[in-house]
Amino acid sequence: MSLMITDECINCDVCEPECPNEAISQGDTIYQIDPNKCTECIGHYDTPQCVEVCPVDCIITGTEETQEQLNARYLHLTGQA
Repeated sequence: MSLMITDECINCDVCEPECPNEAISQGDTIYQIDPNKCTECIGHYDTPQCVEVCPVDCIITGTEETQEQLNARYLHLTGQA
């Protein structure tokens, strides 16, 4: 897992459309990030777009992943691997 959304999420709806991998979706009570789709925006942007737009800073790094792991996921998701 790379990024995750904490319980501080206010369901403002700004992060979901920013995700280029469609990794963010509405959960039971707050938004959630699918760890199998999150690349921290590697391959798309220089910084995670959800973190950039979050007004309450509730998106944090979960389990640390290397750039190589995130890039491999990006290549897999885009059909380049």
